[in-house]
Amino acid sequence: MEYTIRNCEITDLPKLVVLCEKHAQYEKADYSPEGKEEGLEKILFTSKPEHFCLVVSTKHDIIGYVTYNFLYSTWDAAEIIHMDCLFLEENARNYGIGEVLIKKLKQIGKEKNCINMQWRTPQFNERAIKFYNRIGAKGKDKVCFFLDL
Repeated sequence: MEYTIRNCEITDLPKLVVLCEKHAQYEKADYSPEGKEEGLEKILFTSKPEHFCLVVSTKHDIIGYVTYNFLYSTWDAAEIIHMDCLFLEENARNYGIGEVLIKKLKQIGKEKNCINMQWRTPQFNERAIKFYNRIGAKGKDKVCFFLDL
């Protein structure tokens, strides 16, 4: 499969919202596309963005994305790169694209002097967990909480 990995552009936002919706469905989460394009534009395309997005692009479409940001770890007293989301269309899986995206984020994290990369995945996503274990990631059992504001 021929593809490129590049920074998300404003013109990619409609497709990014579609991919976010598919990602939410895959993770059995609620999702409404309402207002998401505007919200993503506001956070990704400011003069000093704090959230970043790479897209996987083919000649005719965007088939995946990864989003990330940088956080400060109190325990480590250092910055980490946090992978917020990684998603590939079903027909884009098993080509090694996910591993290329992870390597790209590792490179970005090293350039920013981050000490590690962190992310979460649902416990039922056994396919992702096997992939992450295969590339050398180590999991920690924690419970994720959400408190509506």
